[in-house]
Amino acid sequence: MIADAPVAVATAKPMSPLAKAQAFVLAAQSAAADGLTWREFGELMVALLRLLIEAYEAAPAMTGAEKKALVLEAVASLFDAVADRAVPLAAWPLWMLARPAVRSLVLALASGAIEQLLPLVRLA
Repeated sequence: MIADAPVAVATAKPMSPLAKAQAFVLAAQSAAADGLTWREFGELMVALLRLLIEAYEAAPAMTGAEKKALVLEAVASLFDAVADRAVPLAAWPLWMLARPAVRSLVLALASGAIEQLLPLVRLA
């Protein structure tokens, strides 16, 4: 699974949720250097969501809205870092037009996924 290496890097040692997100995105960039499918991008996004939800659940000083905003910011960072690698070269002209809308859609999906993953993380 493509998300294994980024998760391992982000959980290798104790660090802040922001540092975990940055380490995950950098490792994901490296893992996606030779290309990426949209399925693999989805796996990366869900792994990042789960990792950060777990990390922010341990930070009770923040409100739920603040935590959600930080997680969505990390997902946007992941999208910006690796989504272009999931697009074939022939589709780049169309991708450049559709990219902002796809980014908004991915963030909307991530927002809903947070609500779905939160109970699962709390049970674990």
